[in-house]
Amino acid sequence: MKPEDIGEMWFEYEGTPLKWHYPIGLLFDLHASHTALPWSITVHFKDFPEKDLLHCPSNSVIEAHFMSSIKEADALKHKGQVINEMQKKDHKQLWMGLQNDKFDQFWAINRKLMEYPAEEGGFRYIPFRIYQTVSERPFIQKLFRPITAEGQPHTLIDLLKEVSPFAVSQGGGEKKYQVVIHGIEPMLETPVQWLSEHLSYPDNFLHISVIPISTD
Repeated sequence: MKPEDIGEMWFEYEGTPLKWHYPIGLLFDLHASHTALPWSITVHFKDFPEKDLLHCPSNSVIEAHFMSSIKEADALKHKGQVINEMQKKDHKQLWMGLQNDKFDQFWAINRKLMEYPAEEGGFRYIPFRIYQTVSERPFIQKLFRPITAEGQPHTLIDLLKEVSPFAVSQGGGEKKYQVVIHGIEPMLETPVQWLSEHLSYPDNFLHISVIPISTD
């Protein structure tokens, strides 16, 4: 590239600018789940789409966004108590473990964010976001407890019925949507507490894609 042709870098897939602050697995589930790997995307160095993307001027912006998500998730799970009791070096270890692909370094801190008192049976609320390619809203997010008032575990289908009822086929009708996390379709009877502990992304959120099933 000629230096005069280089502006702010951004990525695009089939005409859709890709949000850098979304996890890569979520972007693939949303936009390319029916394509083969490796995923071919286009890299741009000019004509930054101001209306579609946040600017990303430095690595520190990515770190700040990640830590903001971690703190939001812990506020939902533990009223922020776990992350606030950690030291600055713990926060840095969490980020450096992720950035450098050092799982043990990351998990030594992140496992503390996944703990809860046994008598409570789960987190206070489940950190989740539901994404739809057909919606004008970037995602749906609301308070949802992992346990019912009667002490029974809430499942993925309970969450969908409350937050995105259109995603669930009614009365045995034809299935119109796939519900995908990390490229797989979890069973709708899976407890959301289990999903949150085992299928959350590094930012501690469950990123759930609701994808229309192609009729081709």
